[in-house]
Amino acid sequence: MSSIEIRLFTRDTATLAMLADLLIETVAAGGSVSFMHPLSRQAAETFWDNSLMAASRGERAVLGAWHSGVLVGTVTLLLDFPDNQPHRAEIAKLMIRLAHRGKGIARQLMRTAEALAVQKGRTLLVLDTATEEGASGLYEKIGFTLTGEIPDFALKPHGGLTGTLIYWKRIGLFT
Repeated sequence: MSSIEIRLFTRDTATLAMLADLLIETVAAGGSVSFMHPLSRQAAETFWDNSLMAASRGERAVLGAWHSGVLVGTVTLLLDFPDNQPHRAEIAKLMIRLAHRGKGIARQLMRTAEALAVQKGRTLLVLDTATEEGASGLYEKIGFTLTGEIPDFALKPHGGLTGTLIYWKRIGLFT
């Protein structure tokens, strides 16, 4: 895919609408990103509004992938941890529009999130992904190590339980 631009989000009305559209599409397609189908526009916009407010406080960073002016993906880097965990960050809400999957966008978002975590002085990244239809293959290809699986961790967006796979990766000083 040609010219993907990755940049940090700021909080504005247009941003909320684009992020809400992506979240609604992801959940409707069965993406296990903490929401059930059908997801209302209000709930999606409220989630992203709260997330972007947390970003403005430095508690997280929300990255977007753009192709020809269209939002095609996002990932969140969680940075707000207790005093005994200043060295780590967590990857959350990696989502790619259905029509743009398999084109390397998720990999670009993850590389950018990892670089940002290193800039913030983090040396450990963690994440989890659904056992069924999650992105475990991607995470393993980019160097994450599987710790294990928790069965029946969450409901899938259309019902039924799925497990979660827990991953980690040393970054920065350790790479």
